[in-house]
Parts: sequence; structure tokens; C-alpha cells
Amino acid sequence: MYVILGASGHTGKVVAETLLDGGQKVRVVGRSKQRLEGFTVLGAEIFEANLADSAAVTKAFKGAKAVYALVPPNLASADYRAEQAAVTESLAKALEAAGVTHVVALSSFGADKTDKTGPIAGLHAMEERLSQIPKLNSLFLRAGYFMENLLGQVGAIKSFGMMAGPVREDLALPMIATHDIAAAAADALAKLDFRGHQTRELLGQRDLNYLKMAQIIGAAIGIPNLNYVQLPDEQVIQAMTQMGISKNMAILICEMADALDSGHVRALEPRSAANTTPTTFEEFVHDVFVPAYKGQAAGA
Repeated sequence: MYVILGASGHTGKVVAETLLDGGQKVRVVGRSKQRLEGFTVLGAEIFEANLADSAAVTKAFKGAKAVYALVPPNLASADYRAEQAAVTESLAKALEAAGVTHVVALSSFGADKTDKTGPIAGLHAMEERLSQIPKLNSLFLRAGYFMENLLGQVGAIKSFGMMAGPVREDLALPMIATHDIAAAAADALAKLDFRGHQTRELLGQRDLNYLKMAQIIGAAIGIPNLNYVQLPDEQVIQAMTQMGISKNMAILICEMADALDSGHVRALEPRSAANTTPTTFEEFVHDVFVPAYKGQAAGA
């Protein structure tokens, strides 16, 4: 039995579906049974639990051959670092109490740093905490910059005719599709060939800066001169809060952007076949971004 957290999210959903397609027994865990109902027809067991409730999570982990773990993002959180810490401690207690021997956990490049990295600092703390559990074999997938983060640019393009954010326009980022993260996680869970506590970076198909990404997106949506503009943190925080993101999370995102811009957060592994994943940014734009852009346009 594999237990998958975040099964209604980008990576957990694909991990669960991949294991089910391979004939494995899977239990999916989430805060809402309704959001997980689609897994019933695929043969998965559904378990409703708040991840900060260690007693409930321990029950969810009982009998698990291995677990796919993550700390869910919460853009509305008034204190996301405290939320990360609470979920991390709950997961750690549950993994130990349930006697789980293998966990694959979603982390991020930059998780080697202890602080000044925004939400990534919480993933550093997660890695440290899970590594303290006796007899647990853990693999931390330090993923690059999610291509799906670009979906937040749809509104800016439609409202202002440009892309904007706190990251430097010329900063090359290891852009990765969440589907590729999930594929790596599912493969690691199926093999369970890791021992001790290991990290593995996943750096996407290639590095891209925002100017190049704007060029690719613009060509795909019929705005050939689409540009990207770096905004001051104050403007980014104001724009994010107007979108419904909490001020706390907006500040953390800007801190992460500053860490990226300064090089405080960067990939540690040289690019190789092992950490390069297949989905190109062009494929993501065609398959995911353009439909999202047209869908918002149709609903406007």
C-alpha cells in the first residue's frame, strides 16, 4: 500500500494515478473527500485528514509500504512558516508512529539553505526533521522552478499586456513541469532503491529567464512583443494581496525572489541526464498555458 499526500494537487495526483496504473494499491489523503472522489473509480482508497493532525495522519500511514509526502502550499495563510512547521512535525510523528520505512518528499532547490529563502526555508526544516527519524529511508526531491507558477501571469497579460514579477528578467531558472516531478517521485516509490537520507535535484529540461519565457508565451498566444517587467517588492505585494494572496505569503514570495536574484538560492548539481527532465517549456505552454489563457478569456 502506497500512501499519497496532496493527491488533489499537481504532483500528488499524477503520482497516485501512475502507481494505480501500475497495479499498485494506493491510499490518497486529503482534507476534502469530495476533491478525492475521482480516485475511487481508479481503485484507490480515500482517507480524509488534516495534515496538521498527527493522530489522523498516523492512521492514514498505517500499513504503508511507502509515502509520498509534501507540505501543501497555502497562499491564503496568515503565517505560512508556522503552518509549514506544524505540518512537518505532524508528518514526522506520524511516519515514526506508523513505522513507515520509506518516504519520497517534495522539496525544492535551495533547501540546503537555512533561512532568507521564503517558503523554501520551511522545506529545509522539513528535510532536517524527517532525517532525524530512526529507520526511515527518505528521498528529498529538490525540484526546480515550477512551470505552473507562470499560470499566475494570465491575469497580468490580460489586464496589462505584459508579464510581471519580482524576479530579475535575465535570471536563468531551472524550469520544470510538475508532471515530471511526479514521474520521478512515482518511479522512486516503485523502486524503493534509496537508503538513508538522500537529496536529488530535478532541474527541468533547460534553464530559461523570464524574457525568453515571455517571448515563447507571446508567440503562442498571438502577442509577439510580450514583455516581462521586474517590479519592486512593494508593488508585487500589493498586487498579490489584491489577488487574494495573504500579505504574509506575498512577503515570503518576495524573499524567495530576492534569494533567487542574489544567487543565495541556486541549483547545486551540475546539469546531467539524471536531473534533466523531458517536458520542454514550449510543450508546457502549448498543453497547459494556452488552454488556461483561452479559458480565462472565454469566461471574461
